[in-house]
Order: sequence, then C-alpha cells, then structure tokens
Amino acid sequence: MLTRSYWCEAIAHTLDDGRTFWLGAHSTSSPRLALRWLQQRARHISDQLDPPAARPVLHWLDDAQAHEHALADLASGTPYSHTIFEDAVRYLLTARPTTRPRP
Repeated sequence: MLTRSYWCEAIAHTLDDGRTFWLGAHSTSSPRLALRWLQQRARHISDQLDPPAARPVLHWLDDAQAHEHALADLASGTPYSHTIFEDAVRYLLTARPTTRPRP
C-alpha cells in the first residue's frame, strides 16, 4: 500500500552565470504542512532581501487566496511552485506530491 507525501525544495538560480544553489528540502505528510514549509523558507529569503525586493514576498506570505490555490493544487496531486524575483537571482520554492510505501 502506498501513502502520499509531499517533497518540498528551495533553490536559488543566478542569472548572470546560471549557477544553481540548493537551499534546502523537506518531506511532509500533508499539503498544509508543505505550504507551511514553503512559507517559512520564503520568510527566510525575504529577511535577506532589500526592502523593495522583499515586498512581493511579504505580499505572497499574506495572500490567503494564493495559499488556498496552492493547497488545492497539492491536494489534487498537482505540483506547486512560487518564484521570488530579485535583481540577479531567482528563488524557486516547490512542493510536489510523491508516494511512498506505507510503513
């Protein structure tokens, strides 16, 4: 028997040289916990950005409609991603449903 879980990742991609930096990953058991992890990572990223670049991130963190959309996507089996734009870097936060054997 298989059970659904959710794999979350955060990466940074530099535009000038195309390098990718892995910022972390997390496995969780529900869409809500996956979204919570994405929100925590977004908060950490926004804390490191200049205020003008952080504003869209802070808006997304308060956007209940966007969060409901993310939860609906994940619950239906659709991956969800959110991109944070900064001058020379793109931060990509993703969550995707996976399956694993039930213990």
